[in-house]
Amino acid sequence: MMDDIAKTGVAAQELTQFVERVERLEEEKKAISDDIREVYAEMKGRGFDVRAVRQIIRIRKQDHSERKEMEAVLELYMGALNMN
Repeated sequence: MMDDIAKTGVAAQELTQFVERVERLEEEKKAISDDIREVYAEMKGRGFDVRAVRQIIRIRKQDHSERKEMEAVLELYMGALNMN
């Protein structure tokens, strides 16, 4: 592979394209992250509990059966600790 890069420059060109793609995607990711932060700030400004909303978003990402299983375990543990 190193010989390819040194002799032809073709692999170097391909590598450059990959690196540039990753850099563009990282820029897009940062922009999206900034947008999400702004939405949370707006929610907070409107009186919503951002921690609760973040938890809801985590829960909504879970598979239904996975969520039910976690809820059952949580309920079991809370019962064992007399937290019900």
